[in-house]
Amino acid sequence: MVVSERVGQFFVESDGGRDRLEYTEYGSGDDWVVLLHGLLMPRRMQQPLARAMAVRGLHVVTLDLLGHGRSDQPADPLVYSMTSFGEQVVELLDHLGADQAVIGGTSLGANVSLEVAVIAPERVRGLLVEMPVLNNALVAGVLAFVPIMLAARYLPVTANTVQRLARSVPRGIVPFWAGIGLDTLDHRADAVASVLHGVIFGRIAPSSSQRRRIQAPVLLIGHPVDPIHPFVDADMLAAELPHARLERASSILEWRLRPERLTAAATDFALDCWSDQPATSDSGSRTR
Repeated sequence: MVVSERVGQFFVESDGGRDRLEYTEYGSGDDWVVLLHGLLMPRRMQQPLARAMAVRGLHVVTLDLLGHGRSDQPADPLVYSMTSFGEQVVELLDHLGADQAVIGGTSLGANVSLEVAVIAPERVRGLLVEMPVLNNALVAGVLAFVPIMLAARYLPVTANTVQRLARSVPRGIVPFWAGIGLDTLDHRADAVASVLHGVIFGRIAPSSSQRRRIQAPVLLIGHPVDPIHPFVDADMLAAELPHARLERASSILEWRLRPERLTAAATDFALDCWSDQPATSDSGSRTR
């Protein structure tokens, strides 16, 4: 089955000015799902899941948050934060005329989804959270991303050279995930430094007390061996959220290379959220 795909744009206002955000819609109807990408990654990383969900009747939107993909990339760290990313998702819903949506994402996108549930709970039909970045990930995250931020800030030739090299490779000749990797490298040095500065030195996620008040049904996907997204963070979040189910991936690569099981679980969850009686589980429910 072939589903329609449409690219759109809208604009957000901030203290830094007016910025353009780009998104892609898959399918149609009123059963909305918004999928968000990982840090510095493009929205295209969610394309396989979006297409699979749309085939089953969901209206899916993938969004490039500010500083990512084909959205504007201002060189101002003050415009980047988890809260502002969450507000961008709410503005996307307003732009689309969607009262509610299932909000989901990977890594950065997972944390932004939690932010949306805190700042606009009435807009959230459910949450699809893969690889949340919480307390146990902070040290590994700092070690991984601070050197990149410093190099982009004080040795910009490094990031700018990487960007030129990434742009020189035609996406049509490389496998899908290799293309996503190249798109992730396609950032100016000043934009990389600003995004990482805003994310690293801002609030990483809503507080534990705020997370415990999230009432939406949640499907959590955790990975057993991943220092930046340790499984213990997903396990902790599942215990905090009143209506969460935790699904254990075999590895960080399962949903990328063998997506059938997790895609089916995510799609079934989103469809349940939009049914007349959404399926929720008891607090801390575990699977696999």
